[in-house]
Amino acid sequence: MDDDIKKAIRGIALLNASEHGGKTRNDAIIPKVVGFKPDLRNKIKELIPAISEIVAEVNTIPLSTQKSELESNFPELLVVKPKQDRTGLPPLEGAEQGKVVTRFPPEPNGYPHIGHAKAAIIDEEYAKMYGGKLIFRFDDTNPENERLEYYAAIKVGLDWLGIKYDQIKNTSDDIELIYKKAEEFIQSGYAYVCTCSKETISKNRREMTDCKCRAGDLSQNTKRWKDMFGKYKQGDAIVRYRGDMHSENTVMRDPTLLRIIDEPHPIHKSKYRVWPNYDFAVAIEDSIDGITHAFRTKEYELRNDLYYEILDKLKMRKPKVLEFARLEFDGMPVSKRILKPLVQEGKVSGYDDPRLPTLEAMRRRGIVPEAIRKFVLSLSFTKSDTLAPFDTLESFNRKIIDSTSIRLFMVTDPVKLIVKNNNVEKIEISNHPQKDMGKRNLQIDGSFYVSGDDAKSLKSGDEIRLLELYNARITKTGSEIEAEITDNKFKSEIPKIQWVPVRNAVKIEVLIPKILFVNEQFNENSLEIKQALVEPYYLELNVGAEIQFVRNGYCRKDSANQVIYTHK
Repeated sequence: MDDDIKKAIRGIALLNASEHGGKTRNDAIIPKVVGFKPDLRNKIKELIPAISEIVAEVNTIPLSTQKSELESNFPELLVVKPKQDRTGLPPLEGAEQGKVVTRFPPEPNGYPHIGHAKAAIIDEEYAKMYGGKLIFRFDDTNPENERLEYYAAIKVGLDWLGIKYDQIKNTSDDIELIYKKAEEFIQSGYAYVCTCSKETISKNRREMTDCKCRAGDLSQNTKRWKDMFGKYKQGDAIVRYRGDMHSENTVMRDPTLLRIIDEPHPIHKSKYRVWPNYDFAVAIEDSIDGITHAFRTKEYELRNDLYYEILDKLKMRKPKVLEFARLEFDGMPVSKRILKPLVQEGKVSGYDDPRLPTLEAMRRRGIVPEAIRKFVLSLSFTKSDTLAPFDTLESFNRKIIDSTSIRLFMVTDPVKLIVKNNNVEKIEISNHPQKDMGKRNLQIDGSFYVSGDDAKSLKSGDEIRLLELYNARITKTGSEIEAEITDNKFKSEIPKIQWVPVRNAVKIEVLIPKILFVNEQFNENSLEIKQALVEPYYLELNVGAEIQFVRNGYCRKDSANQVIYTHK
């Protein structure tokens, strides 16, 4: 194998390991190698042994050594290179100006996350591109999983993102129409009511065997359909499409169209008990809503045959269905199956926990809607799997919030510094180095706190710059440091240190979110909490204010005594 390729693989493995607590894995490296050198795609099987060997070797190296080698040998990998902002999405096939209708159809069964954001933004952008309209539709036909709380959370999330929709509706409000279409299906012989057990149905579908219920005549199916509304219990009967039990596409082997659910609906309570599944409801709703282009993630691609056959059999207008890749962040899964237990077991504080990929969590963390939109559009419209590093989103966010983030001083692991010959009583500091965001006054008496990391590196005779104040020479070190003013000249060669006055320092807690899952295991150390001291001006800022703590990073004020670390 080419030495350059081996070197590239090692660099990629070191970077991934350093981002995931010192460990990486083959399946995380392979797509990155192909991305680095696309012409290797057809040779990936030959590369796997080498990748496995390099991954195993990197995993034996301590995290500190990994980072050191990365900085020394692969500095170019540490430079964040976000994709260029796109001016728009690729053209839509068959789209006519002023006639495009898209829809965003979430099920209200959880809190909205970055995947919802991608879908909603694509739907809206295409509607805007063609001067059309966007329908926001809750696909709420599974009462077992849906709650009013989730309807509200999704709407709040969309409003926060700035999504502008032309109509909002619920699929459940069209249930009577869906019943009529189901009856039409049954009367035309395209569907039948099955009373077999789940186990029998699964076995028949695997073995491509017709169900005995499929042979039932119209009178049997009509009676069974009526009995689904009263006589049958949940699980006793379902409506199935008369598909092709020998189809290579397993979706088409007599799939379920409607079933009985006795759980009260969040809106309709117990008024209905027969509910359509996703495939039947979405096809009918898209047609009657006038959708011209229906976007959905690529895991639904095999269901397209069923979608179009339903509309063909019902002689209903067919939209154009297009698929795109699902979006989630590396180490931050969006699956409700994974997130819900984390909340229920108390491993995270709630769906707004800043470690999560939910929109509420990102808002609380300090990620702004404009950054999410730019990030989504930078990914383009593609079916390629999108497992993005969170720092790509951070890079967009940083560009946006930098100009509006107030600069303040913060110290951690504080050590007292006494400047013996202090001659300054008050200092005025600009809140931003370039923007006019006002100024703040700090009372000075010569007693300061500096960060422990800075204090550890100081020795007698060192000269330092107390940022925005003056230069001082260290005269004594230890648990309390002493110094004397030298001058106020700018000197590039001396350390620049942030500080907080002792007499009015404010204690705060800094929540630092880290990667949530490492090697598909919950990271017990995914939330670091640091105690810190900040300037008193912090108390004057509103909750939600974005702050850049000098030499520390960007944080969002979460409460009077707590901030959440956004990113560097």
